[in-house]
Amino acid sequence: MAADSFARRLLGKYGIILVLVVLCVLFGALSPVFFSTENIINIFRQVAVVGIVAVGMTFVILTGGIDLSVGSIIGIASVFTAQLMLGGMSAFWAVLLTLAICSLFGLLNGVIVNQLFIPPLVATLATMTALRGIAFIISGGLPVFGFSNTISALGQGYLWLIPIPVIIMALTFAAGFLSLNSTRFGRYVYGVGGNEEATRLSGISVKRIKFSVYTISGFLSGLAGVVLLSRINSGQPKAGQGYEMDVITAVVIGGVSISGGEGNIVLVIAGVLIMGVLSNGMILLNIDEYVQWVVKGFVLVAAVGFDRVSQRRKLSA
Repeated sequence: MAADSFARRLLGKYGIILVLVVLCVLFGALSPVFFSTENIINIFRQVAVVGIVAVGMTFVILTGGIDLSVGSIIGIASVFTAQLMLGGMSAFWAVLLTLAICSLFGLLNGVIVNQLFIPPLVATLATMTALRGIAFIISGGLPVFGFSNTISALGQGYLWLIPIPVIIMALTFAAGFLSLNSTRFGRYVYGVGGNEEATRLSGISVKRIKFSVYTISGFLSGLAGVVLLSRINSGQPKAGQGYEMDVITAVVIGGVSISGGEGNIVLVIAGVLIMGVLSNGMILLNIDEYVQWVVKGFVLVAAVGFDRVSQRRKLSA
C-alpha cells in the first residue's frame, strides 16, 4: 500500500518526464530522422525562444497572474531593435535600449494589474492587442531588414556544437532557478501565489513583488525577441504571434499551478521540450498545421484540467 502511494506521488511529481520520454520514443519510431543529431539540435534551437519567455511566465503564474502580452513584446523587440540598427545605432546599444523598453512594458502590465485592479487576463489581453499594433506602426506593417549582421551570431552562432540561443535559454533557466530557490525574492513569489493575504500581513509588499515579476516577464520577452530577430535577420511585426499559448502550455505542463504558489522551474524545462518535440514530430510526420493547432489546444486543456483536479484532491485530503 505504501509502495503504491509512493509510486502515485512520484508519478504525479515527475510524470512529465515520462511523457517526454514516451513522445520521443513514439516519434523516433515513426520518423527515422527524429533522433538524428541535426534534428535534436534543431529541436533545442526551436524551443530556445519559448524557453526564455517561459522563465518569465513561470514567475508571473507563480504569483497567480498571467501574461498574454509576451508574444506582442517579442514582436516589438524584433522590429524596434531592427529599426534602431537601421538608423545607425550600434547593436549593443540597440539591444540594451530595447530590453529597457520591454521591461517598461512589463512594468506597465504590473501597474495596470496592481493600481487599476484589472484582472491579469484582461489587463495583459489589452496590452497584447495594443503592443501588437505598436509593432505594426513602428515597422509600417512591413519586415525591417538591411541592418548590420553583427547581431546575427546571437541567434545563428554556435559554441562548439551548441547553438548560442540554447546557451542563452540555459543561462536564463539557471538564473530563474537560483532566484526562485535561493533568494528571499523567490520565497516571496511563492508566498504571494500561495496565500496573498498572509504574505501581505507578514509585512511583504505584494504589489512590489507583482511589479517585479511582470517586469521580469517583459525583459525576457524582449530578450527572446532580440534572439528571434538575430536568427531570421529580419524584424517582423508578426514575430511572436501565438507564442503566448505555447509558453503558457509549456509552463502549466511543467507543473506550475495556474492558481499560483506551486511549481518547479526545472520541470518547466521538460514542458518546453514537450512542446518542441510535439511540434517537431508533427512536422516530420507531415501533419497539417491546423491539426497541430488542435493538438496543442487539447494539450493545454489537459494540462490545466490535470492541475485543477490535483488542486481539488489536495483540498479534500
